Amino acid sequence: MRTRLVRRPGDSGTKELVAEYGERLICVRYRYDAKTKQRHKTIELIIESSAWEPPITPESIVAIRIGRKDHALQEIVRNAGGTWNNQQQTWELRYDQVIALGLSERLINLEFDPE
Repeated sequence: MRTRLVRRPGDSGTKELVAEYGERLICVRYRYDAKTKQRHKTIELIIESSAWEPPITPESIVAIRIGRKDHALQEIVRNAGGTWNNQQQTWELRYDQVIALGLSERLINLEFDPE
């Protein structure tokens, strides 16, 4: 089977499906089966949504906590490309640099940080 046409909600030919499925409708596909000489109309729907955190990649910028008086460590982080985020009161650095410097225990999750 070959997909020859994909329609997004709101495109021509999707009005009835949008009325039936609403925001759950992702797309409508028209698939063609050469053996049976039939066209099939299929739809893609959202059936469940849940919270998800994207995985941390080596290039991800992460927040770490360093004490105000730990000037030596601040200088090491600064030399590794780290920057101070005054609003969050944290240092920000690429994840691969945090691991290379052995600072993974200082990682913080800003959404769930109790402080």
